[in-house]
Amino acid sequence: MPLNLPESSWSDPDIEAFRELARTFCQKELTPHQERWIENKQVDRELWSKAGEVGLLGLSIPEEYGGGGGTFAHEAVLYEEQARAGDGAWGVSVHSGIVAHYLLEYASEERKREWLPKLCSGEYVGAIAMTEPGTGSDLQSIATRAVRDGDSYRISGAKTFITNGAHADLVVVAAKTDPDAGAQGVSLFAVETASEGFRKGRVLDKVGLKGQDTAELFFDDVRVPAANLLGSEEGQGFIQLMEQLPQERLIIAVTAVAGMEAAINQTLEYTKEREAFGRPVFNFQNTKFTLAEAATEAAVGRAFLDQCIERHLRGELDVQGAAMAKLWTTERVNKVIDDCVQLFGGYGYMTEYPIARAWTDVRINRIFGGTNEIMKEIISRFL
Repeated sequence: MPLNLPESSWSDPDIEAFRELARTFCQKELTPHQERWIENKQVDRELWSKAGEVGLLGLSIPEEYGGGGGTFAHEAVLYEEQARAGDGAWGVSVHSGIVAHYLLEYASEERKREWLPKLCSGEYVGAIAMTEPGTGSDLQSIATRAVRDGDSYRISGAKTFITNGAHADLVVVAAKTDPDAGAQGVSLFAVETASEGFRKGRVLDKVGLKGQDTAELFFDDVRVPAANLLGSEEGQGFIQLMEQLPQERLIIAVTAVAGMEAAINQTLEYTKEREAFGRPVFNFQNTKFTLAEAATEAAVGRAFLDQCIERHLRGELDVQGAAMAKLWTTERVNKVIDDCVQLFGGYGYMTEYPIARAWTDVRINRIFGGTNEIMKEIISRFL
């Protein structure tokens, strides 16, 4: 790679050996299919099965539940290689890094043994449904209701912007079990999409991430067993979300830094080959200075990210640290890729160039996982 990147401080020979597997899979199974997935607004369903066959799903889920028995470091490597392969379509980070961990931490033992092996094999695709048409980052204000009815709950409501929505077989749903209790009235449920009353809406037409099946989901009096409640009692959903959101935000930071590094490498290669006024574009001072700044941003981002991953592996990454990582890296990746597009000139605006897709794909990073304005609000509470 043109950027001379040191090995991450949290890596080791085992991790780097796994990186080769992840890189090979991403280059073979992701990169060649981007145009078709964009046209179809979703990846091939078989991709999940292929990933499960080679052990790339549920990397940090214990082996007793069908997972890889690894750590977040293994997850991070896969998400880095996915970003470097130029793919924004495959929702594996939601499936493995988020949904599977909600089940691992909060589902009953019976449900864990039922669902986690299916997620790890690719038989099931996982999604998480928090955002609603009228509610974004303010999770306390969700309108989806879950009403106890004997040994079941009846769930009614609508969710939107749901990654893996079209393929999902199992959805972690945030709903109000007590609409008058604010945050204390939020509970999480695992809902199988084969349940009566569940409907998948349209796959949404987005500015970026066009190959990802981001969809609307509808719950029309969906009846689920009471055992599908995550946690020992109602009202624990908001706490569960707060416990799991740091890993989600760290995942976003991982892809942001890897995206910076990939964009810089593409731009270095392009500017050294492309000529203007009889010399390579790289030889102009503006190009050198722009890329020098971008490389520095990426190096600083990598150092901070590595520190956060180390803390997370020790179980020490807090809400504030994860919010800082998400805020800083997503702001910087947007600036870096925008600068890289400028150096590509008109070709940077052509969708067949990976840099153009990256430019539109990364814009959402400042919005999902909690908007960056919410990240600032969270950080300020600890100051």
